[in-house]
Amino acid sequence: MANVDADDLRTSFSRSYNDELYTELWKACAGPLVEVPLTEERVFYFPQGHMEQLVASTNQGIESEDIPDFKLPPKILCRVLSVMLKAEHDTDEVYAQITLKPEEDQSELTSLDPPLVEPTKQVFHSFVKILTASDTSTHGGFSVLRKHATECLPALDMGQATPTQELVTRDLHGGENGDLRVGVRRLARHQSTMPTSVISSQSMHLGVLATASHAVVTKTIFLVFYKPRISQFIVGVNKYMEAMKHGFSLGTRFRMRFEGEESPERMFTGTIVGIGDLSSQWPASTWRSLQVQWDEPTTVQRPDRVSPWEIEPFLSSPPVSTPAQQSQPKCKRSRPVESSVLTPAPPTFLYGFPQNQETPPPPPPSASSCYRLFGFDLTSNPPAPIPPDKCQEPITPSAANEPKKQQKQRTRTKVIMQGVAVGRAVDLTLLKSYGELIKELEEMFEIKGQLLTREKWVVVFTDDEGDMMLAGDDPWNEFSKMTKKIFIYSSDEVKKMTTMLKSSSSLENDESMD
Repeated sequence: MANVDADDLRTSFSRSYNDELYTELWKACAGPLVEVPLTEERVFYFPQGHMEQLVASTNQGIESEDIPDFKLPPKILCRVLSVMLKAEHDTDEVYAQITLKPEEDQSELTSLDPPLVEPTKQVFHSFVKILTASDTSTHGGFSVLRKHATECLPALDMGQATPTQELVTRDLHGGENGDLRVGVRRLARHQSTMPTSVISSQSMHLGVLATASHAVVTKTIFLVFYKPRISQFIVGVNKYMEAMKHGFSLGTRFRMRFEGEESPERMFTGTIVGIGDLSSQWPASTWRSLQVQWDEPTTVQRPDRVSPWEIEPFLSSPPVSTPAQQSQPKCKRSRPVESSVLTPAPPTFLYGFPQNQETPPPPPPSASSCYRLFGFDLTSNPPAPIPPDKCQEPITPSAANEPKKQQKQRTRTKVIMQGVAVGRAVDLTLLKSYGELIKELEEMFEIKGQLLTREKWVVVFTDDEGDMMLAGDDPWNEFSKMTKKIFIYSSDEVKKMTTMLKSSSSLENDESMD
């Protein structure tokens, strides 16, 4: 939800002012990872990416041999003539209607374009709230932090018996007039049908290529319906040039941003394991030209191939261990990779600490050394003892606060099932065995009789160190104490994770031998 000062709105209710507020709301609904080009900016248009958007939106595959050869290059240098930010009426999914014009000279660029000067932005107050089950229930309640309410909502009349107010807002589709704006952003998931406003001659599989080909030949404008949350196939010239300077090669470590379920974005790391064309129809194309392997399993959907401008180099620094840490390494019961642990530790380290090193004994104090405690020299004669009747049992802060800590400690554990958008929660302290847990999860997700055999679904969990393991290999008491989050994956997905991590462990062993 966004808000501007009411006085400013009344005195400067111009079209450009409203467009700026609308743009800020559109960007908030699109999310932090979405980039839209500026008017007059030069960009590269990737027909491959446009086709990918159509396939994802229509849920219909296309055969390369059925598509005529329009002799289009893999990327087309264009100039942005106009950008219109819109949203689907049925789904609230944001998209942009962008007008492009191919440049006369399509040769490879050798230098960056001068940056465009953006106008000074108006200051807006806004907040984002992840809707919970209580927010969307029928009782009508909707909780907002006091800070957000003070910044974005009109002041309540506290003189009323029950302070209430009626809010008139305006959404991305127009809605009611007013100085409040509200928008919706859903989890980024592929749609099963193409929205009606995007189904047009420009958005059909053949129409896309034919329109782009005609525009390149005649140097005329063409229109693109751009859904950046599905495929960002319009890339700024400077962003593309900077990415290509990195010269990604096999074995390069990288990191990439994704939308998070509980946070605006998450960062994942991986390794480039292959470089080549995604399709023989587009030789020497950089679109998704990098085949990657991710470091850790997750419920976030991630591609097997990425484009160079989607990632950035990642240089992992070695862990810094102090002697005190090395003297008391944290131990965990070892488990074979193929049966339990899904996140193997490096072969020569025990969770980041060398196994063979011992802390050297401290050097003896020299004759000139002096140790004092509360002003008394500990190396000299000790002070007179305090009489027993003057002593009392010390009260430590941890002991005093222990009841409060126990009261505040959360007992519910989040449960996420593959393919289910909304997670659940289970209280492990109320259960006494794995059998009760399996029964609870099967009733929770309506999959009765499918968890016990592990043929279709497998229950895994993460502990306080982020290690992912199969449920059932530890005593129940240990499991209930160390579990931080529970996942239900398909058996095929667990097999893929295990195979990938075995390969990663094998590569690490080969590197250590070299």
